[in-house]
Amino acid sequence: MEIWKIFCLCFIIHSALAFEDNEDNEFAEFEDFDESDSNIIEEERIDQKGNEQDKFVPLSREKEPEKSVQVESDEEVKVEDEIDIDPEFEHFQDADEFEGFEEKEEKPVSEPKITIAKVPVNLTLNWENYYLEILMATGLVAYFMNYMLGRKKNGKIANTWFQAHRQILEENFALVGDDGSQERNDDVNFIKESESVFLLWCSGRTCCEGMLVELRMIKRHDLVGLVANLMKPSLDQIHITVMMNKEDMDSFVFAVASKKTALQMTKDLQDISIYCPERKGGEKFNIPTSFQVMSEMGEVSSAILDTKIDAILNKYPEYVDYIHFSDQFSGVKPQEDTSSSTPNKLPDVDKVLRFGFNLPTKGVPIEEAVTRLKPLMSMVFYSIDKIKRYRLSKEGKVKAIKNRQKVEGAYLKSTHQARAEAAAAVRIEKKRQEKERVMAEEDPEKQRRWEIKEEKRQAKKRAPRMKQLKVKAL
Repeated sequence: MEIWKIFCLCFIIHSALAFEDNEDNEFAEFEDFDESDSNIIEEERIDQKGNEQDKFVPLSREKEPEKSVQVESDEEVKVEDEIDIDPEFEHFQDADEFEGFEEKEEKPVSEPKITIAKVPVNLTLNWENYYLEILMATGLVAYFMNYMLGRKKNGKIANTWFQAHRQILEENFALVGDDGSQERNDDVNFIKESESVFLLWCSGRTCCEGMLVELRMIKRHDLVGLVANLMKPSLDQIHITVMMNKEDMDSFVFAVASKKTALQMTKDLQDISIYCPERKGGEKFNIPTSFQVMSEMGEVSSAILDTKIDAILNKYPEYVDYIHFSDQFSGVKPQEDTSSSTPNKLPDVDKVLRFGFNLPTKGVPIEEAVTRLKPLMSMVFYSIDKIKRYRLSKEGKVKAIKNRQKVEGAYLKSTHQARAEAAAAVRIEKKRQEKERVMAEEDPEKQRRWEIKEEKRQAKKRAPRMKQLKVKAL
């Protein structure tokens, strides 16, 4: 019994001492709670990118610089690195729970180092990298140089020809080089239509209205045209067109030309293709075989190709390209799509004498080549005077008139339907204008009379036509 009492007394004393300790430290209970919570928070704040872990301490306590605390007895106690984890938060440590968030070892962050490469200075140019630029620059320089040289040469040829033939032109024409101005200019030259085409107009001569001289030269100023000319060679040419008066030339069509030009004229020219499509060899008329003769009537060929013209053709066959005399010259054939534009009349025609001469300047000085053409220019004026005097025979005149009437009838027949449609359109347009004029007036009686008149006209037009036969009384 006494032992039990002693045990109870000791228990009471121990409880009293424990109660005093708890009274001295009122926050002891909370300190234990804060320490456990701080450990949990530190585990949850681990950086997901693998950077250095940041540890947070509760606000109630300051961060300790070291993991050791000093007690009153001056003994150093080491805090264990490992912290006991509450089973409730064990899933935060499971590696399979958070995939893709692998902890990486910390690496010290350092500034990037920029390395500048040392490029050696190259003072020499590598021309192999500029082939295209060099080629283009060379082409441009060659084009402009060719333009200047070709332009100069064409101008020189034109001026040389004019100076060589100026005297004979002024002897046959009162005005040479008419530029349309009222004043007379002594310093006359060609009219420059382009870099390769030069024109000269002469007027003031009997039996003709005027003469047009046209120099068509190779496009020496164009490098592309010059290269094309190497593949398909051509020559400088002089084309002369004499406009004859209507009363000073009879009705006939005649032409003599080289074989190539004769074929082209038959296809392209309207008067040649209609009146003299047949081509005859030049040997039948005592001229070189390189020429072909196209004539409407046989008597014209024998009359024009006399001894003087035959001598010129035999002496300068390479210089003469064509000779064309026609009273029905209308130019090239009209195209099919434009032939119906004027169906009610024939195309306008002129009486002309046309000459085409070649000017071979290759391998020959310009002055010498131009001088060789002087006899050909004399033949032009001889032909003008000859055509003025020449007249067809009576049979030839009748044949020429029949040929022209036949051509006109064929033309009108081929365009009859087109002319009928054009006339019908004109009539319909007149009726429409008359109706609009009557309806615009404010007179209903006049409008009624016009309608009655129009109905009678339409009924008469629809009625069948009856032929009346007259019987004479016995």
